[in-house]
Amino acid sequence: MDFFKKWSKHRYTDRQRLAAIILGGIFFWIVTPAVIVVGSFIIDQWLHLPRFVRTPVNLILGILLIILGWLFANWTVKVQYALGKGTPIPLIATRKLVIQGPYRYCRNPMTLGTMMVYLGVAIWLGSLSGLAIALIYPVGILIYIKLIEEKELEGRFGSEYVEYKKRTPFLIPRLWENDSDY
Repeated sequence: MDFFKKWSKHRYTDRQRLAAIILGGIFFWIVTPAVIVVGSFIIDQWLHLPRFVRTPVNLILGILLIILGWLFANWTVKVQYALGKGTPIPLIATRKLVIQGPYRYCRNPMTLGTMMVYLGVAIWLGSLSGLAIALIYPVGILIYIKLIEEKELEGRFGSEYVEYKKRTPFLIPRLWENDSDY
């Protein structure tokens, strides 16, 4: 945990933070969806898996999830960059605890947004293996968050994070807000 504290104390330039965000964006918005698309085609053919409901429902639901997830995740990046003075990438973590913007609704809006995008891609494709591939990252990151990141955040931000954790849902957003909580 000490290396997270050490990283978080380092002051990164705007250029370094922006470069990290661009590289992360390439990985999370281009490479990972491409892996879902290509991987699902290969696995579906190999295992002879049928597609599910290939009607406008797949297209509409998939695109809706992709757009909403992308907007939510990118809102998270913007807030982390502007208010937290960091990025979603743990090596260039936020310097300040961010509880504004999408963090008012859940503690892990980036994970929620990316999960929505990846599931949206799989639903758009109508691929069972695509759904399985799309869940690999969210399951892995949720395990990381529970086992490592929450402890690290408590270590860095102390009681402020503990209080935030008590009043804000982990992943499923609370769509209403009690202003007295903030």
